[in-house]
Formats: sequence, C-alpha cells, structure tokens
Amino acid sequence: MATFLLIIIYLAFISLGLPDSLLGAAWPVMQGDLGAPLETAGLLFMTIACGTIISSLISGRILKRYGTGKVTFVSVLMTAVALLGFHFAPSIVWLMVCAVPLGLGAGAVDTGLNDYVAVNYKARHMSWLHCFWGVGATLGPIIMAQFILGDSSSSWRNGYFLIA
Repeated sequence: MATFLLIIIYLAFISLGLPDSLLGAAWPVMQGDLGAPLETAGLLFMTIACGTIISSLISGRILKRYGTGKVTFVSVLMTAVALLGFHFAPSIVWLMVCAVPLGLGAGAVDTGLNDYVAVNYKARHMSWLHCFWGVGATLGPIIMAQFILGDSSSSWRNGYFLIA
C-alpha cells in the first residue's frame, strides 16, 4: 500500500508541474488572442506565485486541522477549476481571477505532499518527488505546443482544457 500511495504522490507531482510552464509557452498566442500587452504575462505569473507563497505559508495550520488527504483533494480541485477557468476566460481580468486559485491550490498541494513524503518516506523519495515535478514542467509546454501549432488563434484554450 505504501508503494501504491507513493506512485500516486509522484503522479500528483507530475500534474503539479504541468501548469507551471504552460503560460510561458502559450503566452505569445494568448496575448494576441486577448489583445493584452506583453507585461500582462508577468502580472499573471506574479499572481500565481503570490498565491503559491501565501498558500505555502498558511498550509501548516490547514494541514493540522484537515489532514493531508482533504487538503490535497480540495487543492487539486481548485487547481483544476482554475485551469478550466483559463480555458473559458474571455478576458485578462478573468485570467487574473483564475490565477489566484491556481496559485493557492498549487502551493497547498506542494506543501502538503512534501510534508507527507518527508515524514513517511526515506529522504531519497523527496528527490524523486521533485524529479517528477520536473517531468510535468517539461511536458506542459510540449503538450501546449501540440495545440498552438494549429491554425486557430484560441487553440491555447484547448491546451489548458487538457491539462485541467
């Protein structure tokens, strides 16, 4: 059972890494589609990063109160809904709104699963955990590229839908 759970955690870290590099890959197409200035990408990145930092800072109390399983479930759900929000977003304002739960969810998953692995497994599993995040961060732009290579200017939306 411990090995099965570790595999699930590794898969969760792949999925945690997937959206982290999507915006950079999709922004050139998104920018034109939404008519946004170039610097808006930086605002989106910073909003996501701030959400991740805030979530990481308060997650200790949340994890103690609700447990790793519940926090991970809700956080993964928040992240998926935020990515769906990116898919459906009609404007930059909506992307900014969706960036908040994306960052909050990602930070809580990251902190919760890092804590769980640190407490319940050997140290080498922590290295593998972050290796699997890197796999996800590498696959994200590869997946998005398959969508933005098409003819439609809003094809980036389908990349976000698939990752969600």
